[in-house]
Amino acid sequence: MLKIRLQRKGKKHYPIYSIVVTNSDSPRNGKIIEKLGIYNPIKKIININKKKTIKWLNNGARTTNTVNYIIKLKNIKLK
Repeated sequence: MLKIRLQRKGKKHYPIYSIVVTNSDSPRNGKIIEKLGIYNPIKKIININKKKTIKWLNNGARTTNTVNYIIKLKNIKLK
């Protein structure tokens, strides 16, 4: 099953997350299929590619709770 989830980057006590599409069996920082955007919780920055996200959601990818919240904040809806 495909999942859209966060992949941690950045330094200790300064996380930056990549929003990625990956297989649900792979580990958190394992192999990714496609990178969709970046989430920085400290500076409150969210950059996400809407077209790619909608494409993966229409193809059956599931989101984690945090990514689902980010998608709702960016007002991305299925077509």
